[in-house]
Amino acid sequence: MRILLMGAKGMLGTDMLRVWQGHEVIAADSAEADIRDLHQVRALVSSAHPEWIVLTAAYTDVDGSEKNRDLAFAVNAIGAENVARAATESRAALFYVSTDYVFDGNATRPYEPTDPIRPLNVYGESKAAGEAAVREYAQHWCIGRTSWLFGAHGNSFPEKILRASETRPELTVVSDQVGSPTFTVDLSSAILQLLDKNVCGIVHLTNSGSCSWYEFACEVLRQADRHAIRVLPVDSSNAARPAKRPKYSILSPASLHQYGIEMRNWKEAVRNYIADLRNIAKLSPKEQSQKK
Repeated sequence: MRILLMGAKGMLGTDMLRVWQGHEVIAADSAEADIRDLHQVRALVSSAHPEWIVLTAAYTDVDGSEKNRDLAFAVNAIGAENVARAATESRAALFYVSTDYVFDGNATRPYEPTDPIRPLNVYGESKAAGEAAVREYAQHWCIGRTSWLFGAHGNSFPEKILRASETRPELTVVSDQVGSPTFTVDLSSAILQLLDKNVCGIVHLTNSGSCSWYEFACEVLRQADRHAIRVLPVDSSNAARPAKRPKYSILSPASLHQYGIEMRNWKEAVRNYIADLRNIAKLSPKEQSQKK
């Protein structure tokens, strides 16, 4: 399978390249084509001749999007439209990575792909607009919504917690927002399986299980042997973040399971994430002997 990966240098794209070894993957980033420029996108897609285009390139700064609305929409919406148009012209299928933040968090059970979307922030709005563009302009498309991404090759929530724990004995973390942490290695594998099955439609992909950001932080610190760090739960109203977040954004795995694909529990994934950090020298192996 010949895949054009757009956003190959990002946290998810880096792990996709690792996991997808054995397939013909053309790695592209902004240096090869700025997705905001239709002419650049057309030239890249035309020269690559892909069967699938996987679009991971995005403006993902949730709080930054509140101040940079035009930039968020230029990348996440117009960029998605440009890639969708080029995909159709080249008869390639398109996989668009989207987010749980298209939902408002008022649900009382896991979100299905068919549930109405009502984003609370500019980032969510821009990704929802990107979804709409993909549905309108791509001939064969798959939208994969995921949540709370973390990986060793990018700046994610667990790494921020680990860095903070190096200089602070006590941390405060939001406890009233619930979702499913998703490891980029596992997400990469699940997406590849969807491409192999030539899936079309919207699919929800997250590691199984759910937690609050507070519980996520506690588990990361526990598995990293940072037992002395105290973590205090705090209400999101006290967090003073520019962008409003959904308090409940658990995505139902039913749409993924119908294709015979399952993703392991997020706590198991954290174990591999910690190992990856140590392998690339982002995390010291100290205190390992003190575990338990």
